[in-house]
Amino acid sequence: MVVPSTTPVVRQQTTPPQSSHAGGIPTVDLSAHGGRGALSRQVVRACAEHGFFRAVNHGVPPGPAARLDAAARTFFALAPRDKQRAGPPSPLGYGCRSIGFNGDAGELEYLLLHANNPAAVAHRARAIDAEEPSRFSNVVNEYVGAMRQLACEILDLLGEGLGLEDPRSFSKLITDTDSDSLLRINHYPTACNAHNLDHDSQCKMKSSVRTKTTSNGVKPSAGGRVGFGEHSDPQILSLLRANDVDGLQVLLNADGKEVWVQVPADQSAFFVNVGDLLQALTNGKLVSVRHRVIASSSRARLSTIYFAAPPLHARILALAETITANAPSQYRPFTWAEYKKTMYSLRLSHSRLNLFHIDHDGHSNVGEGEE
Repeated sequence: MVVPSTTPVVRQQTTPPQSSHAGGIPTVDLSAHGGRGALSRQVVRACAEHGFFRAVNHGVPPGPAARLDAAARTFFALAPRDKQRAGPPSPLGYGCRSIGFNGDAGELEYLLLHANNPAAVAHRARAIDAEEPSRFSNVVNEYVGAMRQLACEILDLLGEGLGLEDPRSFSKLITDTDSDSLLRINHYPTACNAHNLDHDSQCKMKSSVRTKTTSNGVKPSAGGRVGFGEHSDPQILSLLRANDVDGLQVLLNADGKEVWVQVPADQSAFFVNVGDLLQALTNGKLVSVRHRVIASSSRARLSTIYFAAPPLHARILALAETITANAPSQYRPFTWAEYKKTMYSLRLSHSRLNLFHIDHDGHSNVGEGEE
């Protein structure tokens, strides 16, 4: 049962980026020049106040990203019938426009791959790079290895900053051999190339402005179309990297109002999103950020996202260090498999974690064991 929120939500139109202290985009230098303790506190602060930050000096060499981008561009440049051999997404594989199973759609095409199963990647690679499948597999696995290492570093910093008895409590979940982590590669074509996605003979998007409001009543800014609608990431942590085309927007709090903030493109940085599971694991101390992508009418956007996730059987519950007499458990325990099943039954913009929230009487919005 969905329990609607009684708190009014005030959201304004997109604003230009501001400094982090003013509610804009926080930037974290991961080189730890100021000491590991200060860095861990800075990472926690960004994730607690915004659920999002731009990571610079992250130590990831440019080679793996460049090779993955080249492979992705080669694939997305194929004829539609050739790309469709790698689909349909169920949910892994090649997808076009359709997002999920409940009617959500966007102006994009994508590849969704298992990031912890080289055999599954190799199988999919036969349709992605028929000429030399191992070439694509090697590129993906190299990139995934770099992302897993960076995700673990950030999660360990969070563990240290939160004062956990075992700072590796979060990273252990994604290094487990049964981790359910994913890699998603999104391609947002220009408006007049979008017909190549599904064999349309004419460009149907001559206007660069869509007047239809999004689910929260806010219109996309002029010059763009909704490429990927408002949502939060369900996993523990997401690492996003994109080319030099703007489009990512995050919903941040500014003076008591929720405002869509445009994230400036930065090919050299990674953008870190707190996911729903991390919010639950920290008893709400870290917040899962809501975000969307506005597709450019004139330039194609290419982005890759590594979704760090636990095994399906992992039990998600608030860590003991995050629970106090004044801050009791906010969410009932659940497994990642149960949460995924709930996620797939809902629309993209749904606040899924609310369904697992415990109210003031000690009851959860979804009964124990319900899926």
